[in-house]
Amino acid sequence: MATYDVTVMGAGVFGLSVAHACAARGAKVQVIDPAGVATGASGGIVGALAPHVPEQWNAKKAFQLRSLLMAQNYWADIATLSGQNPGYARTGRLQPLPNDAAVSMAQARAVQSRTLWQGQALWQVVPATDHPDWAPHSPTGLLIHDTLSARIHPRQATAALAQAFRALGGVIGPKGTEQGAVLWATGHAGLTAHGMGNGVKGQAALLGFSAPDQPQLFADGLHIVPHADGTTAIGSTSERLWDDAQATDAQLDGIIARAQAAFPALARAPILARWAGVRPRAHSRSPLLGAWPGRPGHFIANGGFKIGFGIAPLVGQVMADLILDGRDNIPLDFHPPGS
Repeated sequence: MATYDVTVMGAGVFGLSVAHACAARGAKVQVIDPAGVATGASGGIVGALAPHVPEQWNAKKAFQLRSLLMAQNYWADIATLSGQNPGYARTGRLQPLPNDAAVSMAQARAVQSRTLWQGQALWQVVPATDHPDWAPHSPTGLLIHDTLSARIHPRQATAALAQAFRALGGVIGPKGTEQGAVLWATGHAGLTAHGMGNGVKGQAALLGFSAPDQPQLFADGLHIVPHADGTTAIGSTSERLWDDAQATDAQLDGIIARAQAAFPALARAPILARWAGVRPRAHSRSPLLGAWPGRPGHFIANGGFKIGFGIAPLVGQVMADLILDGRDNIPLDFHPPGS
């Protein structure tokens, strides 16, 4: 019978990123998930790895920046180890500016980004004519173009991460016995069960529109994300109440219509898939990372609502530091309640 140093409960992007990081350091790791890999929010289709705005800097924004900057090498390593394409590319993002006040705010953020983003990415105001074949309508004729945003295909990336973990000797299965340190990365169900947060349903669509080298768009509150495989994802809704977590409905139809209004070329694209799932959101609105108070040897990595894939590379690193070496490099704001 195998003996494991670490048991990870949950095969979403947080659980697998920590499992991979621990296995890469020589630990024997098992992942247990009755539903399988990426059957929850990590099995989505949108994959907008977009930064918070460069202002009012805090620990959450700094953590996200570090992870976004390490993402290119991280996902390249995952692709090499797994032999699978996670769909990652740092293609940037365009956003329309509706009025003069928005232009002034964007220009102020551009100045701050030069310091806050450490010269490693740009947030800039550019003419829409700089992107004549790929830009949302902008009443001012100006766009925000940031070069930090990236895209990934969540479902493909999680599958690649699982395979990379297996290549390091890791085991993933539906059942098992807790052994060694135990990490709980069980998504919205785990947050809700322990009163640490809840779930927010999202719906998204995948369209047959190919623009693999173009930046993602953010317009009218929507993400429009071209993927490497010749599809484009649109998302998403944010629903606090629902009857069926995996059902799509008229709310998704509205999302698609708004995306087509923002970028009319999508109107001719066939809808290839409709997706719905529930994303974990902690009450603190920050991810929960750290030791589980009152449960020695147990740890939590959860609550990656909307930014989970963007921060997963660094989540794996800091949680492996904590679990294997006892080094806590996690922002205090991320610690679970009661820490």
